[in-house]
Amino acid sequence: MHRILRGPATTALVLALGVSLTGAAITGGDPSGNSDPDAVSPPADTSTPPASGTFVKRVVTTGLNNPYEVVRAPDGSLWATEKTGKKVTRIDTKSGAKTTLLSLPQAVHTEGGQDGVLGLAIGERSGTGEVYAYISYSYDVDPGPVVQARTKIERYTYDSGRKRLHSPKTVISGMPSGYDHQSARLRLGPDGKLYYTIGDQGANQFGNYCRPIYAQRLPTAGEVQGRDWVAYRGKTLRLNTDGSIPEDNPVLAGVRSHVYTYGHRNAQGLAFGPDGTLYQNEMGPKTDDEINVLRSGGNYGWPNVSGYQDDKAYVYGNWSASWPTPCEELTFSNFEIPETVPVRKESDFTKPFVEPIRTFGTVESDFDFEDPACRPSGEAAVCWPTIAPSGFEHYGTSRKAAGATGEGIPGWENSLVMTTLKDGTLYRVDLTDDGRRVSKVTRLLTEQNRFRDTEFSADGKSVFAITDSAGSIRELGADRAPAPDGLENPGAVIEYRLQD
Repeated sequence: MHRILRGPATTALVLALGVSLTGAAITGGDPSGNSDPDAVSPPADTSTPPASGTFVKRVVTTGLNNPYEVVRAPDGSLWATEKTGKKVTRIDTKSGAKTTLLSLPQAVHTEGGQDGVLGLAIGERSGTGEVYAYISYSYDVDPGPVVQARTKIERYTYDSGRKRLHSPKTVISGMPSGYDHQSARLRLGPDGKLYYTIGDQGANQFGNYCRPIYAQRLPTAGEVQGRDWVAYRGKTLRLNTDGSIPEDNPVLAGVRSHVYTYGHRNAQGLAFGPDGTLYQNEMGPKTDDEINVLRSGGNYGWPNVSGYQDDKAYVYGNWSASWPTPCEELTFSNFEIPETVPVRKESDFTKPFVEPIRTFGTVESDFDFEDPACRPSGEAAVCWPTIAPSGFEHYGTSRKAAGATGEGIPGWENSLVMTTLKDGTLYRVDLTDDGRRVSKVTRLLTEQNRFRDTEFSADGKSVFAITDSAGSIRELGADRAPAPDGLENPGAVIEYRLQD
C-alpha cells in the first residue's frame, strides 16, 4: 500500500491522445495569493467586513427542495430551480410567496445525489420583451426498468400573465449525467452564447472509483458527428442557443465541438465580468479549491494538477488503471492507494495548462487529512481543508443584467460574490483593475447553512442566497469539526441587506 497522508486518491486516467493546444501557456495563478500555505479556511489574507456596514438577515421563504440556481427575473422576482423538487419556482422577494413556474416530473434524481433539475439562465428577446428560460436537468433516455440518465438543456417561453413556463424546445440532449459532480452551472453570455459546466461525474472516487476521469479526454470527430457527448465530462461548454456548435469555438486535437475549456473537476460557479471575462470556481478534491479565468481552448489541469503545480498535498492515483490486480478487486480508500494503482506527482504533467488565479485550502504535504474531529461522525470531508465553493456572481455585471437601480454598495463594482457549502460562508472576491487577479477576499458572513447560489436586489444593497435542504457543514466557531445540530435555514431564500 502507498500510505498517502499528503493527498487525495480521487484521481484519474491520463489518456495518450497526443493533444496539443496552440498558443496555450502556464499562466495566471500567483501562489503567494495564499500567503499562509498552511491556511485551511479562510486564507490568511481574508478579512472581515468593515465596521461601517452590517448585514441584516431576513428569511424570505422556506420549504424549497434543494434549490440549485437562482436568477433575478426582469420583473424583480427570483426564479430558482429545485434539484430534488424537480421544478422551477418563482419567489416574490417582498412577501415570500412561491409560484410553480414549471414542474418537471420526468427529471431523474438519485437519492442523496447531485442530479435533478439544475442550471437556469434567463434571456429576453430584444424588441419584443419576450422572456425565455434555459433549464438543464437529468432525464432517462430509456423507459425500461434500468435508468439510463443523461442531461439535457431546454428552452421555455414565459407567460407573464399566467406565471408559467411553456412550449419547451430542446437545445441539446444526451449529455453525460450521474449522481456525483454534475456541476451544471448555466449562463447566457454577453455574446449571446450559452455556457454550461459539466463535472467529471465523480469518477475515480467512492462508488465510481473504477471509472476513469475524462476531464483530459477530448471529443473525436466521429463522436461529434454522431452526437455522442461522452467526452464532455470535466468540461465547460459553449453553445449557440439552438444547441449547435459556434463557428468560433476552439479547435482541440483537430476537432471543433461544444467544448470551450477542459481539465475541470466540479465547477459550480460561473460568472461574466463587465468586459466579458469569464470567471469560474471549482471544488478541489481534498485541497485546492480554485478560482479560474476561463480562456477559449484552455486546459485547466485536472486530474493531473489540483490548484498550483506545486507537488503539495496532492498526488493522483489512477485506480482504473490498477495492474495486475483489476480495480474491481480493490477496496477504495481516501487515504491509502494500493501498490497496483499508478501514482503520479503534479510535476510529472508537462502539457501546457492554465493555473488558477486563487486557491483555497492549499496545505503542505504533511497535512493530516484523517482529522480526529471527524472520526466519530464519519464525515471526513468536513475536516478536509477545502471550503466547497458553489455559486459565483459578478456584482456589477449581475446588477446591470437585470435593470439595476441606485449606486449599489461602494467598492463592490469589481467584485465577485462566492457561496460555499462546507464552511457556510459568503465571500466577496475583489479583483484587480484588469480583472485578471484577485486582490482581496472578504468574509461577508458565516452561518450554519450550506449556501448554493446568490443573486442581488435591483438597488444592489441586498444579497439573496439560497440554501441546501440537507448536507454536512462545519460547526460555527470550530476549526474543522462537523456541526452536530444540522442546518439553520434548510431549503430557504435568505435576504442579507446591508445597513449603513
